[in-house]
Amino acid sequence: MTLPLGKRPPLLTMSHIEKTFGTDIVALKDMNLTVNEGDFVSLLGPSGCGKSTALRLIADLTHPTRGRIEWQGGQGKDDLGIVFQEPTLMPWATVAQNVWLPFRLKGQGFGSVKGKIDEALSLVGLDNFANAYPRELSGGMKMRVSIARSMVTRPRLILMDEPFAALDEITRFKLNNDLLELKEAVGCTVIFVTHSVFESVFLSDRIIVMAARPGRVIHELEVDTPYPRHEEFRTSNEYAAHTRAASDALHDAMGEAA
Repeated sequence: MTLPLGKRPPLLTMSHIEKTFGTDIVALKDMNLTVNEGDFVSLLGPSGCGKSTALRLIADLTHPTRGRIEWQGGQGKDDLGIVFQEPTLMPWATVAQNVWLPFRLKGQGFGSVKGKIDEALSLVGLDNFANAYPRELSGGMKMRVSIARSMVTRPRLILMDEPFAALDEITRFKLNNDLLELKEAVGCTVIFVTHSVFESVFLSDRIIVMAARPGRVIHELEVDTPYPRHEEFRTSNEYAAHTRAASDALHDAMGEAA
């Protein structure tokens, strides 16, 4: 069971992070952020504010120019799952074989982890598609495969970089609902990059609003509506109030970036 906000132990801390590309492109400067066990954190901000760069730094896909990223208790190889903007599936491999990839990279045979693969596919509603190929799937189903692959090792933290941006609104809403159920089932922490105020409010208990030029945190908002959240939350006065607050903070961030 996830602890209430304010009582969760820290999972990772970004301290005075700066990331410069080349000699003069400052993507992030003095970015400070603590992510706690069980948080659902959305990074919200205008294009070019460094949201995806921050995710890549946490994933150790690139390194900060200055500053430190520290994991509580150290980071293990199974602590992290990543979902990119595109599903990035191997077209020649079946759904089950795509989900197997994190284990395969560690030298674990398919048969030895088949039970975990089946469980992950069941959690994303693809039990009957284990032997299908990506070309046979819809866009939403491909993203479900990507999510299953990210969570099959039961990581402490899942990073999601605008995974639903290219999907139609109905599919996006459905996957938002499903994602909250999956987070509860897996018991992980999520950092989610989005441009959508509405998506950030529905999903998150913490919204980190970033400004660009250079990228940094300028607002942090709490969405204290308890989980589980369902469709009625989207039409509630509480949801409307949170979206207004997030919209105001985003407008402020865009002014800071101008």
